[in-house]
Amino acid sequence: MSTYGTSNRLPPNTYYRAYPPPQQQQQQQQQQQQRPVVRDDYEREFPHVIPETALNALIILGWYTELAPSNRTSLSLRSGIFSEVGWALDRLMRLAHTETFLLSTIPGAIDGLFDWPEWYIKEGYRSSNDANSLFSPPPDLAKKRRFSLESLLILRNTAQYEPNAIELASHSHTMPLILNALHTLKFDRDEDSEFLVHIIDLYHVIAARIMVTQTTPARWNPLQPLEEIASKSSNRTTIIAALTAITITLSNPINAHNITANSLALGASLRYLPLLIDKPLIDACLNYLYVHISHMSMAKAFLLHPEMPAVLKLLASLLLDEQHALEEKVVLDISGTIHTVPSTTVQTREHELTEDELEELLPKVEPQRCYDWSVNFYPHPSGLRLTSPLSTFRMKTMFVSKPDSELTQVDFWNLYKDVFSPHQDKYPLLVASDVIKNVNFVFPEAQAMVLQGPVQRFIVRGVDRRKDTITNERFKCQWDRTRCSSPIFSGPGELYEHLLEHMSNLEAPESPCLWSSCTRPAMPKPNLRSHLLTHIPGTQATKHPSQSDTITLPSEHSSYPIENATARLPPPPRSTIIAFERPLIDPPSTALTALLCIRILFRTSFASTDVAPRADGDHFGFPGIVEDQDDQDMDGSNEIGENEREGERRGRKAFVGVRRLLEGVRIRDEVLMGWVTEMVDAGISGTH
Repeated sequence: MSTYGTSNRLPPNTYYRAYPPPQQQQQQQQQQQQRPVVRDDYEREFPHVIPETALNALIILGWYTELAPSNRTSLSLRSGIFSEVGWALDRLMRLAHTETFLLSTIPGAIDGLFDWPEWYIKEGYRSSNDANSLFSPPPDLAKKRRFSLESLLILRNTAQYEPNAIELASHSHTMPLILNALHTLKFDRDEDSEFLVHIIDLYHVIAARIMVTQTTPARWNPLQPLEEIASKSSNRTTIIAALTAITITLSNPINAHNITANSLALGASLRYLPLLIDKPLIDACLNYLYVHISHMSMAKAFLLHPEMPAVLKLLASLLLDEQHALEEKVVLDISGTIHTVPSTTVQTREHELTEDELEELLPKVEPQRCYDWSVNFYPHPSGLRLTSPLSTFRMKTMFVSKPDSELTQVDFWNLYKDVFSPHQDKYPLLVASDVIKNVNFVFPEAQAMVLQGPVQRFIVRGVDRRKDTITNERFKCQWDRTRCSSPIFSGPGELYEHLLEHMSNLEAPESPCLWSSCTRPAMPKPNLRSHLLTHIPGTQATKHPSQSDTITLPSEHSSYPIENATARLPPPPRSTIIAFERPLIDPPSTALTALLCIRILFRTSFASTDVAPRADGDHFGFPGIVEDQDDQDMDGSNEIGENEREGERRGRKAFVGVRRLLEGVRIRDEVLMGWVTEMVDAGISGTH
């Protein structure tokens, strides 16, 4: 180390430089105005009029930022005098704290900053032992060690500014200092850990320019000690710095041959990857993993790694963990117009004569019987409106007056014939013409007419079948195709006893079910008794307490009830509210790196199938993967091997295992979300 002492003797022309003539004074002021301002605001400027007592001090100190190799900072830094070295390092530490400080403004400062770290690597680290750590170390040794750390810290801080980084990268002392430190110092020694962290941080500046070939001597290869530090060190800061340095070095394609399947850095990255809470450490691990598997050969080898499925799940879990804090909950009401009807329906049906009504009508003499069958009142020939005797029994008639309705004459006659023909032996019938004629007599506004056309139609206009309005009661007997006239029962027990009475009247050993429109064929009576239980409703309604009292219709013009309940179209939901979470911003860089790693593994797993996209002009490309087309020859020598086929099989199986996790990933960017969707679809197809 060069040393420069101080003396009380003044250099020649010192007084002349202190008090120049006025013309030179003006020239010096102009030169000073052109110089860059390099100050740390720690020392005040001297006034223009310097007192006599400050003259000697100014002459001795000099201006420490003078743009000359003989400036006081550089001279003090390399003087070997501890007080002067401490003063210089203190000033440089303050200057390095700014973001725009240039080392070139202080000539010789870089050389002086390398002196103390080089001393520590050559001999200083040997003096740092356990004995000195346990007891008080010698003062001179402690100061020298402090000077080494401060000098290295200044170099590390100033290297963050690009002009300084360029100058340090081309300096002749930088790379030898880094390599000697990496190969000499022990990362597991507490005395060297801080020094190594600063050395590795300084290496980050020039790591992208380093070329490590197969002929590079081991002493000049920084990757081996860096991988050992990343794999075996217990210092978190050192691990992050080492992994970052390895990543930057291997990002250079020239150094790609240094990536191996059993790399110590890969093992360290996989070991620290589950520590999702430590974002800086996870970021360093993911960056190295991405560089490692970006090479196709390493990606194929990684598919055979025993921890590959667990790593894939960790990467998917990291995506889910990063997106929770970046989402908003969205609630959309997409309910349409709802059309409902009351659950207690009112039905209408054409009136059929009951047994009591038929017994009342049969003894009557025609045409009186026809009149009473048609309507419950009729006009008298004298013009008086007389009420039928059957009205006292509240007999319901078969027809009503309706001007816009019509019935065919054949239907009118058939209705009359079907009712009374079974009893014509005892009670004779009217002929068809008389029945039609009675229509005009009972309904003066009705007319029997013939409609001309391709086919003549004989109709009676102005009458319609009478409709019975019935409430949909639960315990109403519907035996004999709903012709049973029994009143509504109070419960299922009474209804079942009543049905047993109907069955007792059946003479045949086998009989079909006559309940309403049931189509069950004939069966023995014991089976029929069991079958009837299926038509009897329960004691309590099956409606849930939260269910509405109305029925939702499939559309506005739908009818209810319908004959075949099973053919009813499903109605739309009454309330359709969709609640989902939507990403607000794009995921952070850590999540994006994890997605890139997943994508590379996906492409490698499905490389021999058509599921994965290809990096050509017709498919969406993918950054980070370079497919070597030159190695593919036409003789089939580059066909997929057994190990690669096994790796792809394991990769596809692993993606099937993480399909559920990937389904929960939501990314704002459509392209990135398309990657996730494609991987989910591939996982679904792999399950079949």
